[in-house]
Amino acid sequence: MTRRATLRRATVKDAADLAGVARATFTETFGMLYSAADLATFLEQHTPEDWAREIADPAYSVAVVEEGHIVVGYVKLGPPRLPFTPKEGAIELRQFYLLQPWQGAGMGPKMMEWALEEARARGMREMYLSVFVDNERARRFYAKYDFKDVGRYAFMVGDHEDTDIVMRRAL
Repeated sequence: MTRRATLRRATVKDAADLAGVARATFTETFGMLYSAADLATFLEQHTPEDWAREIADPAYSVAVVEEGHIVVGYVKLGPPRLPFTPKEGAIELRQFYLLQPWQGAGMGPKMMEWALEEARARGMREMYLSVFVDNERARRFYAKYDFKDVGRYAFMVGDHEDTDIVMRRAL
């Protein structure tokens, strides 16, 4: 089946759909790693209200991936929230998710190009992201875009501590 997803800037009207897709994509990608309680605690941060607040905040940029009028993924940029303070002119690729049926269908590069162009348009000089140490597919994808490993940190999912890799690239 050919996928015909498109990418567009999110609006506050997308908040409920984004909350649902955020919970679904995290669960299908990582849900098996956590207890039900830890996963539920983590997913509490993906409410329509939280999404609406970030979409409305000019410090954030969110793009929606949709097929027809169904949201199937998203990419979110925002102020860095890392275990260190980057230099001025940095932005973080906060989330980059597609539901599994749309992975490998060519949307990932479009999402990354949107993120890089958006960061440059905002005058940013570098972009950071964090990725689960065992997410080899994502790490390979980011490396194709010249993201380099610059450190590690503890990423909490409920009471469960994972190791994430912080990656950086110049813009």
